[in-house]
Amino acid sequence: MDYDGTLAPFRVDRYQARPYAGVQELLERIQSQGKTRMVVITGRPAAEIEPLLGIAPPPEVWGLHGAEHLYVDGRRELADPPPAAQETLEQVQARLRSNPLGGLFEEKANAAVMHWRGVPAKKAKEVERRTRELFEPLAKEYGLALLEFESGLELRTGPEKGDAVRKLLRESKLDKANRPARQPAAFLGDDLTDESAFRAIQGHGLGILVRREKRESAADVWLRPPEELREFLERWLEACDSVGAEA
Repeated sequence: MDYDGTLAPFRVDRYQARPYAGVQELLERIQSQGKTRMVVITGRPAAEIEPLLGIAPPPEVWGLHGAEHLYVDGRRELADPPPAAQETLEQVQARLRSNPLGGLFEEKANAAVMHWRGVPAKKAKEVERRTRELFEPLAKEYGLALLEFESGLELRTGPEKGDAVRKLLRESKLDKANRPARQPAAFLGDDLTDESAFRAIQGHGLGILVRREKRESAADVWLRPPEELREFLERWLEACDSVGAEA
């Protein structure tokens, strides 16, 4: 599952993005049931999810679109960017710390991110224009990529969410006795950054677009939050209750 826009509504202050009403309780029941490997795959640093989601035990988190892996036991792995990409990012980050171009600059271990959510439309266009002028030439070099999302741009290096989904699917193909297993799987997301995950799960599970307005997507189905999201989670719980095998 993605977090922002999927499990929680967007907030200009991202530290105030709490789950939709009822979603936290349903996820905690799924986690406690012990039949589902529940994973949050987010563009955020992984450590931000646990205090926002607030469920116990906390779920496994793949942060930074999959470059960071936070295990349920607290272990953390972070992919190292190529040296040239890292040097370029550090230069961009230093520049944007001193001049954020009128937007909200976010610094990540593997990315420089510019947000303009909540900025007046005229100013938002100017922030986007200036950010593109800075990011686009660099995205063609040094192993960097330009990632577009709603009300923002990210200059980054490292895997996409689809890479994390493919790895999770590979791991789920064997049961505890190392025998082939077919496990029900779903990925829930809302943003353009989730499209690689929707493509990765095709043929292996269900891609679910969670957002108020429908858009073109590689997802299989569309749910409007929070009502239809809660209904899906309730049905997942019921399905797990009806079988003795792990889901």
